[in-house]
Amino acid sequence: MAVAATKKTDLSDAPATGNTLRFANDPTGFTREQELHAYREMLFIRRFEEKAGQLYGMGLIGGFCHLYIGQEAVVVGVQMSMKDGDQVITGYRDHGHMLATGMEARGVMAELTGRRSGYSHGKGGSMHMFSKEKHFYGGHGIVGAQVSLGTGLGFANRYRDNGNVSIAYFGDGASNQGQVYESFNMAELWRLPVVYVIENNRYAMGTSVTRSSALTDFSKRGSSFNIPGAKVDGMDVRAVKAASDMALEHARSGKGPFLLEMETYRYRGHSMSDPAKYRSKDELEQMRNEHDPIEQVKHRLIEKKWASEEELKKMDADVRSIVNDAADFATHDPEPDAAELYTDILK
Repeated sequence: MAVAATKKTDLSDAPATGNTLRFANDPTGFTREQELHAYREMLFIRRFEEKAGQLYGMGLIGGFCHLYIGQEAVVVGVQMSMKDGDQVITGYRDHGHMLATGMEARGVMAELTGRRSGYSHGKGGSMHMFSKEKHFYGGHGIVGAQVSLGTGLGFANRYRDNGNVSIAYFGDGASNQGQVYESFNMAELWRLPVVYVIENNRYAMGTSVTRSSALTDFSKRGSSFNIPGAKVDGMDVRAVKAASDMALEHARSGKGPFLLEMETYRYRGHSMSDPAKYRSKDELEQMRNEHDPIEQVKHRLIEKKWASEEELKKMDADVRSIVNDAADFATHDPEPDAAELYTDILK
């Protein structure tokens, strides 16, 4: 059963699945403008990540590099529901979140390659960059740390009474961390405006959720704290938008936190060094062929005659041009001065 992505939704509008709600594919869909926006944003993230993978293979990106390919509908759909001033915080699979908030491709790519024009002046790399202007608070390498910090952002919003909501993203693996449940307890106790988004891509670092989690329905993870939850088709940007509309309205109206489980899938390994042998090639190909978030939107745009193949190819070419420019900039930008080693240090 579907929930319309374009109408105002509350808890009574969605079908129940146990103690939670279910958001799947929506036959009413988006407007033409929404579809085109979602398509471009997801395509932008995918092309950026593909280029980042290439640069990593060439040795131009060091350290860890976790790509977001396959999961693009989650952050794009949530971002479409947000208002100016809402904050985003996430873990180390973070490039897509940065781009979705409006951070510049040049600055993100420069940080990936450790250059002085990067968002953390070349000192943070893939996992640690921030933008106060875009209300993006990281990028955190410590598993689950962003959940506590995101709860703190929600506390600041409540204290200031500014009407903003904090969105804290984390994965199925991080959801088993103890600090996550401490944060849930505080958030519900104080009715903090926080939306917790679990990006369930099935494998955490490389172990299936069926082998690592006693409760695999992550939408119920907040139930013992009276936090409502929803299970969402995270490969369908319309379903993500519909669920996010509801969750953000819930948090913004003073009712406290909300939890969204996004059922998604990463096409690449956990990081660039992961061969992902814990899953079959058939499973991966089935997800690509039947559930790809970008191809779903492309199909609808063409089927409804809202865009032609040529128009979408031009959009792809424009996106590739921006990404190629970012890569060229990042590989020619100077490295940080050695004096940067002594800046931004807390004593």
